Amino acid sequence: PQEGERRGDATMLARPRLLRTTLAASLSFAGKKSMSVGVRVPEAKAILNKADAVCFDVDSTVIREEGIDELAAYLGVGAEVAALTAAAMGGDVPFHKALEDRLAVMKPTKQQLEQMMSEQPMAELLTPGIRELVADLTNRGKRVYLVSGGFRQMIEPVATALNLPHADIYANTFVFNSDGSFKGHDPTEPTSRAGGKAKVVAELKARFAYEKVVMVGDGATDMEARDVPGGADAFIGFGGVQEREKVKAGADWFVYNFEEMRAVL
Repeated sequence: PQEGERRGDATMLARPRLLRTTLAASLSFAGKKSMSVGVRVPEAKAILNKADAVCFDVDSTVIREEGIDELAAYLGVGAEVAALTAAAMGGDVPFHKALEDRLAVMKPTKQQLEQMMSEQPMAELLTPGIRELVADLTNRGKRVYLVSGGFRQMIEPVATALNLPHADIYANTFVFNSDGSFKGHDPTEPTSRAGGKAKVVAELKARFAYEKVVMVGDGATDMEARDVPGGADAFIGFGGVQEREKVKAGADWFVYNFEEMRAVL
């Protein structure tokens, strides 16, 4: 979440998931009305309709939380990591630096990660409407990718819940020692560095010769995917979980719920 635009203060991230999820859902989805907001709304709708592929951010878009903050809260360092996440999403700190800083605070073991995911399944955090939207897109022959600055091990259950192949996840990867202790992360993943999401989208478009690609997400790093040579043809900002003014002002189309996108398919 961006600094000053988070769900309440950082202490909220130390609360149990049920309470936080309930609060977030009531604040974000209740009373949201369909609005055509954006700098190129008709064009974005037409591109979505004709898109060969749609790339989704995961945290605060496909799911209602920031996955790394979920893990941090589980490890008891939620408030500290939330502040670092805010800096990363707001563009105040290069993503790779913020990622390294957060991992240095967390240092999760493989056993802790597996226990957290067993007790608090990530697939239970799907944003309302995303399952139906992904089904509509894939049924129309559009390829759906999950492009995230989060971690592959935490996103795979989300992809499974959406009937998406794990091969279509582009994210960071935890690396553990043989005894399960924390070693680090895979630095070769494009999403481990600043501008990584944009690079992934551009490479996918070039590799598969897609004519039209759409990026959907809540953050500044998602919007970058439209603004690089060979990148996304349209950026749809999602404000159903987090409404960020910078993203709302720059998005081709800004939506609060996924029904708006389904309506133009």
